Amino acid sequence: MKLFQDSLINRKFNRIIYLKYNFLAEKTEVLSEDLLQVEKRLDLVKQVSHSTHKKLAACLQGQQGTDLEKRSKKLPLTILAQCMVEGAAVLGDDSLLGKMLNLCGESEEKLAQELLIFELQIERDVVEPLYVLAEVEIPNIQKQRKHLAKLVLDMDSARTRWQQSSKSSSHPSNVQQGGAKADSLREEMEETANRMEICRDQLSADMYNFVAKEIDYANYFQTLIEVQAEYHRKSLEILQSVLPQIKAHQEAWIEKPSYGKALEEHLAISGREIAFPIEACVTMLLECGMQEEGLFRVAPSASKLKKLKASLDCGVMDVQEYSADPHAIAGALKSYLRELPEPLMTFELYDEWIQASNIQDMDKRLQDLLCTCQKLPADNLNNFRYLVKFLAKLTEHQDANKMTPGNIAIVLGPNLLWTHSEGNMTEMMTTMSLQIVGIIEPIIQHADWFFPGDIEFNLTGSYGSPVHTNHNYNYSSMPSPDMDQSERKLQHDQSRRPLSVATDNMMLEFYKKDGNVSQNYCLYFIFDQIMQSW
Repeated sequence: MKLFQDSLINRKFNRIIYLKYNFLAEKTEVLSEDLLQVEKRLDLVKQVSHSTHKKLAACLQGQQGTDLEKRSKKLPLTILAQCMVEGAAVLGDDSLLGKMLNLCGESEEKLAQELLIFELQIERDVVEPLYVLAEVEIPNIQKQRKHLAKLVLDMDSARTRWQQSSKSSSHPSNVQQGGAKADSLREEMEETANRMEICRDQLSADMYNFVAKEIDYANYFQTLIEVQAEYHRKSLEILQSVLPQIKAHQEAWIEKPSYGKALEEHLAISGREIAFPIEACVTMLLECGMQEEGLFRVAPSASKLKKLKASLDCGVMDVQEYSADPHAIAGALKSYLRELPEPLMTFELYDEWIQASNIQDMDKRLQDLLCTCQKLPADNLNNFRYLVKFLAKLTEHQDANKMTPGNIAIVLGPNLLWTHSEGNMTEMMTTMSLQIVGIIEPIIQHADWFFPGDIEFNLTGSYGSPVHTNHNYNYSSMPSPDMDQSERKLQHDQSRRPLSVATDNMMLEFYKKDGNVSQNYCLYFIFDQIMQSW
């Protein structure tokens, strides 16, 4: 018993001596330099694979590990599709929104199925292999590396103890006893060295296999992109197949907004030649507003105007309701003209219109205005002609409605022509009042010269409006340049008066005070009309 205790004590002592020795001496390294580099790479690949797996799994919308049906029902796209289909059932096929919701709901359901297939494939071919790499394969290699380090430690300890025993057994007094002990320690050292060798070979094989399989690991990411590309391709096919149906329903829908839309766009969608708000308002005014004093000048009720514009946007106009309120109809027409993205008389021709208005000779001004007018795009020209013919007809009743060509030019001019950049107030008062009046007034006065022939206002037959005939019975046709001065003087009425005279006379009609005209009143009147037109 005493001998066993002494042996145990000696072993512990030798272990302490070994640890002290190895702390001071360099540890035995059994891996090659290449494998040491692989060991460092193992840890980096593990970190990257773990992080990528975690983030990729977070991108999946379905619940991992659940059965197919349950996973499909939990997809946000499936829930959205169900909501849309239910909404379509509530609204019905008579509603455009109902049609849209039904089409979109069916498409979202198809997209959800494609997403489910995509996520299942990604989970099987990318997410799970990354998990195995980061959490199983590399950790197993690292575990073997730790075990090898322990075996190397045991081998070094056994070798050290054997070497010490060999040294002590060389003393003459310890030859017999030391020899037996040295043999035992040598056997222990050889056994640990053998275990270490087996572990090292296995570890080396696994590390080399890891290096050789890096191309397989890289294929995970190639698979990710390929599967994503296929998913998006199929999703795009679904979306592209439903878009023509959606557009067809929208184009077939009768109720289309017109305010704020480009003229050519509105006409193309509605299949009309004259914009609906223009025709609807004009035909109504021909029936109920020709005698109304201050038409286009008197502001309507804001709520009534808003309601009328909204109904016109829906392609509806209640004749009975608005026949008693011509100012609301006139306001809706002004608003439509002003809310066009581009003025009816176009941005492109703005400078030409202004240049024509600056010409003092009326004959030449009219010729230039006609030339510019003929440059208008076909849609703009048709609608401008329609509107001018109506305005000319309105002036037939100027004794009652007080709307002379000059007055109409002031209140409607800024809604027919404006520039890209708005100037200051003074510029607005001079340019928009004087110059635009110089454009619009003579066009209205000589409407039948600018646009010969009669015109049917009620194109759709909705309101029973009259056919336009030559309405300029108060004005002669445009005078021939060959007229002598006396003939010109006989025709020097409102149709031939210079712009300055026309403007002055127009102001006189509205602002007479004790027989004197105040210049400040005139300026205020122009400013007031501009504000109302805006």
